[in-house]
Amino acid sequence: MELRQLQYVIQIAKDKNFSRAAEKLHIAQPSLSQQLTKLEKELGVLLFRRTTNSVELTHAGEAFVRRAQTILDTVEQLKQEMDDMALMRRGRLVVGSLPITGSQILPLVLPVFGGQYPQIEITLIEDTSSRLEQLTASGETDLSLLTLPLQEPSLAWEPLIEEEICLAVPLGHPLAGRTSPVPMRELAEEPFIVLKKGQGFRQITYNLCEQAGFSPRVVFESSNIETVQSLVAGGMGIAFVPKMLTRPQESEFAPAYLRLTEPEASRTLVIASRKGRYLSKAAEAFIETMKTTVARYYSL
Repeated sequence: MELRQLQYVIQIAKDKNFSRAAEKLHIAQPSLSQQLTKLEKELGVLLFRRTTNSVELTHAGEAFVRRAQTILDTVEQLKQEMDDMALMRRGRLVVGSLPITGSQILPLVLPVFGGQYPQIEITLIEDTSSRLEQLTASGETDLSLLTLPLQEPSLAWEPLIEEEICLAVPLGHPLAGRTSPVPMRELAEEPFIVLKKGQGFRQITYNLCEQAGFSPRVVFESSNIETVQSLVAGGMGIAFVPKMLTRPQESEFAPAYLRLTEPEASRTLVIASRKGRYLSKAAEAFIETMKTTVARYYSL
């Protein structure tokens, strides 16, 4: 039995026609028929019922196709694993990222990774949390930088960093000069500025408020955390902001930032990939580079 014979049987089963299968396999139809007959004799069973108009799998053929597909998938994965050393010298990774979070982390990570693996091309996709989860689940990105909680059950993840979430208030707000952490329950009547639906940090805001026993009174929504902070600085409401995205206090458009408590507020940045997907050595190297670089630069 040869691997090519497994491929022949699978193709015939898909097309249910010897001529179409032979065309796709780039072999002559008589050669395909001969190979099938040879295989059936070796196995001692018929794999197909042949009529003048159709080709149908027998019960034995159905079992054979299932096993053959598993074998070919395993062989393909083996080839990919064995090619890993070559991929480290020449390859491509597609990395998904939240736009603002990525702008803080990827400029630190990409130069380090590029210096170690100059022949690996990185393609960056920036999108909303929900869209990135879909792209990662479908295999359109190899890895994605996301925040918990993830909504897509087919994703696996490993933590990158636990980051504090700050409360942003206008400089003229009664809380602005406070030095002690602010209990969440004190914010129940405050006007909130939040990100629009599809953004993972929006759900974090709602979750924190719900844990404190209230729903946020939303007065503005934006697709950009920088716009959210500008609206806060302009006196339009309050907002939660990841610590790494806070603005320098000397900035003209910086709100006041306070710590939160009861519950303490944080978010978990993770590196997500599709469950069961083989990660190349290049992908594993990128994950390790991201972990070590982020640990070096951020102590949140």
